[in-house]
Amino acid sequence: MKKTKLLFDNNKEFEMNIFEGTEGEQAIDISQLRQNTGLITLDEGYQNTGSCKSAISFVDGENGILRYRGIPIQELAENSTFVETSYLLIYGYLPTQKELKTFSNMLTENSLIHEEMIHFFDGIPPHAHPMAILSSMVNALSIYYPTLYSEAFFSITFDLVCARLLSKIRTLAAYSYKNSIGEPFVYPRHDLKYTENLLHMMFNSPVKPYTLDPEIVQALRVSLILHADHEQNCSTATVRLVGSSQVNLYTSICAGICALWGPLHGGANQQVVEMLEKIRDEGLTIKEVIENAKSKDNNFVLYGFGHRVYKNYDPRAKILKQLVEKLFNKLNIEEPLVEIAMELEHAALNDDYFAERNLYPNVDYYSGILYKAIGIPKEMFTVMFAIGRLPGWIAHWKEMHDTIPFKIGRPRQIYTGATLSHYIPIEQRG
Repeated sequence: MKKTKLLFDNNKEFEMNIFEGTEGEQAIDISQLRQNTGLITLDEGYQNTGSCKSAISFVDGENGILRYRGIPIQELAENSTFVETSYLLIYGYLPTQKELKTFSNMLTENSLIHEEMIHFFDGIPPHAHPMAILSSMVNALSIYYPTLYSEAFFSITFDLVCARLLSKIRTLAAYSYKNSIGEPFVYPRHDLKYTENLLHMMFNSPVKPYTLDPEIVQALRVSLILHADHEQNCSTATVRLVGSSQVNLYTSICAGICALWGPLHGGANQQVVEMLEKIRDEGLTIKEVIENAKSKDNNFVLYGFGHRVYKNYDPRAKILKQLVEKLFNKLNIEEPLVEIAMELEHAALNDDYFAERNLYPNVDYYSGILYKAIGIPKEMFTVMFAIGRLPGWIAHWKEMHDTIPFKIGRPRQIYTGATLSHYIPIEQRG
């Protein structure tokens, strides 16, 4: 193990270990810094702070690389299924046919939600956002399965908890959507696979039966795979932080869903579509949009470009772009937003302002357009993201709990408030 030294003004030295990951990433171990020097580090937004060591996914932002358990995202998107990818992320390896069948059967057997949970929806206003409903209902699972609190750390019980959550989140998501539009719930079918069942529960109705289109099923399947994990992002870090208190998996995932909801995270794909709609409705030219985005005096925001990690083209965005083009061509879908998006991307990539700042399309840029083509309404975009990200959240929760003992997360701070002062009785205050 390599070591480095920190030299202070008084010529005192503090030696620290340097850890190196399997892909050559290096990190200085500062875990004993405060104990030995009285100092802490300040890193707002955690841009330079590694909160854990993880073997789940690898991101190389400089070269536009994303791998799950070492496998390039491009290979998984082309060859895998969402259920198989979920198994890979959670258990660490690609399953055998027998293991995959067992896992799939567990998902099928746990697709229904407790019948009493349906009464929860009776008291929810129809205008409630599906993400608010989803987070509440996922947390409510801990009410119906409380005996799993302390047992969830053991493998057999974890398998059940994992399958139950992966399967039921589709049902809860679909029910949330049906509740928001005032339609009756649609029960899952045991003869349908994961993605097919999700579409069936969302769009089938007694008035208008829904026909599953293989192209749409495949497009949604790939989208879920692309969203399945992405290192220590805001929501994943939230799942680990909340889970570090040893709270149950359901509550940890609920926290992750809430973190994902924000427009700076999972809600960005909705912002992209609304931006494209604004360009269309106001008749803005691409040149005007580019200039507005570059102007400091204009409040126009160009959503879908740039990423905290990627300084190159987001590999997920490349796949989604190809998927959008393929789906729209095969189904003969005419959508002005796609043409606007393509023209806008071309203009931005050929503009020095964006090139100098490494502002390339990210995963949100085309995912919203894809969901729109599938028929998913804007308020459900982030819900789709949550379903896709669930196996990654579960994998990180499991990885942390498999590392025993683990420490409860407790960041420190630099206090900038008032110095010592004393209470003044109200009658003496001016």
